[in-house]
Amino acid sequence: MRLKTHASCSTATLAQALGTTTEAVRQQIAKLVEQGLVEGVVSRAGVGRPKQLWQLTAAGHARFPDTHAQLTVQLIKSISEVFGQDGVARMIEHRGVQQLADYRAQLAPTRSLAERVERLAEIRTAEGYMARVERDGPDFLLIEDHCPICAAATACQGFCASELEQFQALMQGLAHVSREEHVLREGRRCAYRLRSIEKSRQ
Repeated sequence: MRLKTHASCSTATLAQALGTTTEAVRQQIAKLVEQGLVEGVVSRAGVGRPKQLWQLTAAGHARFPDTHAQLTVQLIKSISEVFGQDGVARMIEHRGVQQLADYRAQLAPTRSLAERVERLAEIRTAEGYMARVERDGPDFLLIEDHCPICAAATACQGFCASELEQFQALMQGLAHVSREEHVLREGRRCAYRLRSIEKSRQ
């Protein structure tokens, strides 16, 4: 809770707030760092040696109650009631256009299919999808072990269709993209197969 209410804290500050020893705090911090819930940052403010501070990661913040999913579903429902399904479709299309432009800008430096899919996985991971890349023979598999928009996607599967279209557009000329696993169709995860166009021609 202390790390949630303060931007960052030192080991000594945490020990004082918890009424325990710095060694006990170090042991707990080590466990939280290993779990990806806390990360260390260096403070160089003032004179003297830099200070080691600790702060919550995005995963750490996610452990606290969050009503974003509920709010998102309510907003989708409201858009549908006010503007109809066409309004929802237009909203998803608008979001897709913006997201595709953002992805294209970030993927611009990549040249090969391997570079592009690895970079896309990094971007998606930063967005909360826990994405990774595996090889399956000549193909690439883009695997997403978490869906941060699952509530919204469940309420309106247009989001999922839009994401597949974006991936296909991003890999145009490099690979054929198809979805092989889908969380909303009883899959454990979402997985996309990227089949190299060059390899397909051989």
